[in-house]
Amino acid sequence: MSDPLIRACDDYVVLEPGKPEQLLNAADTLTWLSHWLRTMECLPADLQDLPDVESAAQRLLDTACDLELSPGVSLQWFAIRLEPPA
Repeated sequence: MSDPLIRACDDYVVLEPGKPEQLLNAADTLTWLSHWLRTMECLPADLQDLPDVESAAQRLLDTACDLELSPGVSLQWFAIRLEPPA
């Protein structure tokens, strides 16, 4: 499981194949992940038991940092801290 300190981060860098990196806040990262999950014909097995795409996106955000769209093509996201901790 990921470090609980990461959950305190509100920003993410997201990487898509062929595009420059983007900095997104947590809400926009969830929207970004939800969009990509909707493009998939079949969700990964560990996400199929969830009630909706938004729940699947939240689980990914909480437990993973990549999503394979097709063999050799993956999305990645990483929690970042833009300001030093207080």
